[in-house]
Amino acid sequence: MNKASILKEIIEQRRSIFPKDYTDTEISQEVLEEILNSATFAPNHKRTKPWRFKIFKGEEKVQLASEMQAIYKATTSEQIFLEKKYNDIGFKINKADAVVSIVVNFSGMVPEWEEIAATSMAVQNMYLTCTANNIGCYWSSPKIVDELKDSLTIEENQKCLGLFYLGNLS
Repeated sequence: MNKASILKEIIEQRRSIFPKDYTDTEISQEVLEEILNSATFAPNHKRTKPWRFKIFKGEEKVQLASEMQAIYKATTSEQIFLEKKYNDIGFKINKADAVVSIVVNFSGMVPEWEEIAATSMAVQNMYLTCTANNIGCYWSSPKIVDELKDSLTIEENQKCLGLFYLGNLS
């Protein structure tokens, strides 16, 4: 099979796969590094490389789940608070083998939309690399990520665009 055929097949197979479908087996460090490395090959104007990723695994991931649940509870009125949504936040994060924060760094050198587009292309590279490695993944951008500034150490010129969930498939 030639390269174009392989690429076409990977692009056609790429889809969001949610944590409920992940197995409990760990993604190797080598594959995680390959996924993040592929992101760095995204095109970006003036070579600003605006993407910033932080991997949450193990105890850090458990803390992220607790923090996001606490944020949801603190920022949602009793009238619209849903216990199911609260539980789902924790389930999705804990079921994923790894969660990667997606942050864009605005350089001021190019329009902000270009930095967001470049970061999005970096995430697309991660999606394609996950697909090629039979890793389930999806990008989620819940409103509560705006409240994660401290745990993500987001600077003034940065914005969290969401979380990227990863897990092995059977």
